Amino acid sequence: MTELEESARLLYRGPDWDYRKLKRVHDAIERIAHEELGLDTYPNQIEVISSEQMLDAYASLGMPLFYRHWSFGKHFARDEMHYRKGLTGLAYEIVINSSPCISYVMEENTMTMQTLVIAHAAFGHNHFFKNNQLFRTWTDAEGILDYLDFAKSYIAQCEERYGVREVERLLDAAHALMSHGVHRFPRRGRLNLRQEREREEERRRYLEATFNDLWRTVPTPESGGEVDPELRALEARQERLGLPEENLLYFLEKRAPRLQHWQREVLRIVRQVAQYFYPQKQTKVMNEGCATTVHYYIMNRLHESGRIDDGAYMEFLHNHTNVVTQPEFDDPRYSGINPYALGFDILQDLKRICEAPTEEDRRWFPDIAGNGDPIGTWRHAWAEYRDESFIMQFLSPRMMRRWRLFRVHNDAEDPDLEVTAIHDEAGYRELRKSLAAQYDLARHEPDIQVVDVDLVGDRKLILEHRVVDGVLLDVSTGMQVLRHLANLWGYAVILQEVDAVSGRVVNEYPEVAPDHPFVNGA
Repeated sequence: MTELEESARLLYRGPDWDYRKLKRVHDAIERIAHEELGLDTYPNQIEVISSEQMLDAYASLGMPLFYRHWSFGKHFARDEMHYRKGLTGLAYEIVINSSPCISYVMEENTMTMQTLVIAHAAFGHNHFFKNNQLFRTWTDAEGILDYLDFAKSYIAQCEERYGVREVERLLDAAHALMSHGVHRFPRRGRLNLRQEREREEERRRYLEATFNDLWRTVPTPESGGEVDPELRALEARQERLGLPEENLLYFLEKRAPRLQHWQREVLRIVRQVAQYFYPQKQTKVMNEGCATTVHYYIMNRLHESGRIDDGAYMEFLHNHTNVVTQPEFDDPRYSGINPYALGFDILQDLKRICEAPTEEDRRWFPDIAGNGDPIGTWRHAWAEYRDESFIMQFLSPRMMRRWRLFRVHNDAEDPDLEVTAIHDEAGYRELRKSLAAQYDLARHEPDIQVVDVDLVGDRKLILEHRVVDGVLLDVSTGMQVLRHLANLWGYAVILQEVDAVSGRVVNEYPEVAPDHPFVNGA
């Protein structure tokens, strides 16, 4: 190939970018992403922004438009100070789960970085957003921007009508409960007539298969057996109110006796935003692993086909290596497991298992070892798993040896740490189980549910925290959140902490009464 032909084939030369070059790069990446990787993406909208705009996007949860709240300004001031003093850098991009999928790229990026970022965000994250089950179940990519526009306008109208201070006080209370404003489990969808018939037939077959005549002898109210009147009343209340309810903001929106309509709508806005971000908290490793794998594949294919030169490729490798670096546990830079590194390495290991499996791989992964279809296997994993199940399913013994994983038993009542499993035959399954558990949100976010309230009596709201592994709530933070909750509910709130296994009450908070309830819009 002559120098002239080579130059014509290159997508760009040098570090400077312009919009014509961005279009050429986008089209070349799109062809590889769709035709070779088989990605299915939303339409792309790529916007170039300044560092100031990137800081602004940081402050408002990365969204292009959002309602006003003082906490966003506080985050902006903090991030800007850290950035100006060189204490932290900025991300190369931010991507929005919307249709079209909006990717913000920094104007300071070189042309190679813009190429990497487009491959990473506009196609890697984009495909994950569109195809992963959690995102498909809980987010509405086509409607989120319109909804945020509505939310921004609605809250601005509330500020004009009821006062900025009152709206901010309501948002403060709602934000304090935001992590408890999500439905963690999919609700049953509407079934058609054929499905209803199939389900009825299935239930009938199950009853026939599990029939036991001894159940006929169990005492029932009709047969004269005694049922505690209080227990009967509790069950009736729970059934009528749909308790227990894990989504506290949803319960307040629907049941709080003293809230006005606009206050309920604000709670609904906050919980809708919380639900939108919930899948991202469960798929950090997979989402970043997917995007990193996609950009790695595409940048290598661009170099192999002569679309980027050696200089650009070396710059890409330098940045890619920084992204997937995993410091050792005794390295001063260590701050936990790098989700980019873990996700990328598991997916690269999956590729090896599909193409050149060992006997060990065939024992651990009989369904995919040697199937010769790594890209199809990747797409299946991206669509069907979240971080916890992804690690449980695909973390291989070879990965555990290469990462030199081990498990430490850390008991607050024991002054010594004990290594209870290492990367050997006896420890593989324990290591995989322990690492997967670190990504189980149920073990990190308190499971607090509304379990009872007597709406025709004292109206005290009874909450229950299901304690896992003996980890209780922080008392100071817990009391502040209960105060917000009591003000929203309008009556006293009681919280009990109950062992999730035995059901034993292990702690009980004092009753918290509202000190400034939201009443009649005041």
